Amino acid sequence: MTDQPNILFLMSDEHRPDVTGYEGNPVVRTPLMDKLAREGIVFRNAYTASPICMPTRQCMAAGQLPRTCGSQRYGEDLPPFSMTFSRRLGQYGYSTVCCGKLHHDGPDQMQGWERRIGSNTRVITPDPDAVVPPDHPTRHMPYKLRDKDVWEIQNAGVGRGSGTQVPDELSTLGVIRFLEARYTDPYYDRVSPNVPTLLKLSYNRPHYPYLTTEELFTYYLPRVPIFDNEPLFDHPFLAQRCVKVNEDVTPREITRATAAYYGMIEEIDTDYAKVMDHMHHVGQDPDDWWIIYTSDHGEMLGEHSIWEKQKFFEASARIPFIIRPPRAIREAWGVQPGSEWDGRAGRVVNENINLCDLFATLCDITNTPLPDDEKTVNGAGLDSRSLLPLMQGQADEWHTRYHNESISQFGATNLMIKRDDLKYQRYDREDCTDQPEVLFDLAAEPDERRNLINEPKYANAIATFRKRCSELGFGDSPDAAYRNAGYGK
Repeated sequence: MTDQPNILFLMSDEHRPDVTGYEGNPVVRTPLMDKLAREGIVFRNAYTASPICMPTRQCMAAGQLPRTCGSQRYGEDLPPFSMTFSRRLGQYGYSTVCCGKLHHDGPDQMQGWERRIGSNTRVITPDPDAVVPPDHPTRHMPYKLRDKDVWEIQNAGVGRGSGTQVPDELSTLGVIRFLEARYTDPYYDRVSPNVPTLLKLSYNRPHYPYLTTEELFTYYLPRVPIFDNEPLFDHPFLAQRCVKVNEDVTPREITRATAAYYGMIEEIDTDYAKVMDHMHHVGQDPDDWWIIYTSDHGEMLGEHSIWEKQKFFEASARIPFIIRPPRAIREAWGVQPGSEWDGRAGRVVNENINLCDLFATLCDITNTPLPDDEKTVNGAGLDSRSLLPLMQGQADEWHTRYHNESISQFGATNLMIKRDDLKYQRYDREDCTDQPEVLFDLAAEPDERRNLINEPKYANAIATFRKRCSELGFGDSPDAAYRNAGYGK
């Protein structure tokens, strides 16, 4: 294999990880994702850097946690010309092309990508020298504040979303046209098949609005399971924006929204498969490429009576994450393909990982040196760890050096630390002064129904979490000199 292999990076928005065939969901149809899982490595405990779209995409690009790179809230983009994984690979000879959603809303719409194809380009950062009056319509979002979750559920069904299916169709066409130009170029014959390529196809789906085709909607409508009569979790933030069945929405409306969501996941799986087929068409064997699939965060889908994301529940904070190496590498590593019938993955990694870890991983598999700390965003260094040893079955360092840890953050006040099966949360919010901490033991209670923070058996673990919380700049004694998560050597 070449030292600079081609990479196809597939990404979605708001994909709940258990709505996949390879994780055992008996209803959803995801044959392409299942195939990648059977042939590759599935990371069962992958977590978002932030359970909301824009910050976690900045964190993934920069290889840094929200507090490190300064993207802690929706609307906070990376500084222009930041060190991103696409910029780093480009510095070492890669052609970097993104088709679809990046969610950069600042003045630098490329952030290291050589080419962008699609409709997701806009600058919404206010210009401090603008002479537009504060009450001008362009100063405000184009929609009124409303009970958005209820509205989305009640309006789910058959349709094409102007912010989901429509731009995703353009992105799919864009990646197909790029493949044709790079590998066949029938008109100008300016092919460049030997240029190492990082090609990203990033969809808006299955982000709400919950809309899908009539064929898929009618297929899933009588089949989907729903979260009905879900009890609220007793916590001032984790119970926020609840949607109550039979008060706010009906069970049938919940079923319709769930069916549309499942349909959107099958849509993206089908579209990814079309791209893979077109790779064959232009003479590229996908088995010679590294292929990555993940999402930015999950979707509560009514569990705990919550919809959308923003919470540190598994459905919101955990993400699907598959890396399928080229065939020659899989064979060298002894990755045995799973059965098509039992959904078994080629190899499963159970260690806690993070979306931020993609930066170091991409550098590792492409033999690209990591940037010096002073070259990273804010000169703060990376919070990214290479997943290559885990893919090769070497997990000792992950447990000793990294304590099998993954971190997620929402805004400047909410923090999650996952170590082994324990998930600790800290809320430095005015509305959470009576309940600033939450602890789940996913091995004992995977449904996350009970706060174990006052259980004596977890006292030592909680003390460790509190110390780590302070190191990360949170809690009662935050480290004012916080720089990064401390993963560097």
